[in-house]
Amino acid sequence: MAKTYHAPLYVRLANVMMTTLLRVGIKVVGFKNYEIYLLTVRGRKSGQPRSVPLALLGRNGKRYVACAGAGDWVLNLRAAGEAVLTRERFSEAVTARELPPQEAALVLREEVRRGYPFAHQFGVTTDSSLEEFESAVVGHPMFELKRK
Repeated sequence: MAKTYHAPLYVRLANVMMTTLLRVGIKVVGFKNYEIYLLTVRGRKSGQPRSVPLALLGRNGKRYVACAGAGDWVLNLRAAGEAVLTRERFSEAVTARELPPQEAALVLREEVRRGYPFAHQFGVTTDSSLEEFESAVVGHPMFELKRK
């Protein structure tokens, strides 16, 4: 089971700013040109929509989202299995599939080699072995997002 993650204050403040920009339709480009989307998912307890800005990973025409731990949006996405991605006033419904550690490790390894700016959160480098990547993703859920 993934550990619960509580974002530091500066991350929460940045999320508020990014969410506001994305809601009004301003294009936001993240680190190393990773596209930033607003992911909206239904709350598992309240049923109310909850939104969080995320940098999507792209590999072989597929889109993935990785996280530092099992925060509320991760638990909500697991429960709902679907979400809405918004970027520049365009929205699309997506389904989410949590990747098993072996598959997530391959995706993460490729992203780290491409210069993934958040690799330090996973404790891996470009020189890490596949086994190190597999152990790193155990506490860091990764989802594949597919258009409905």
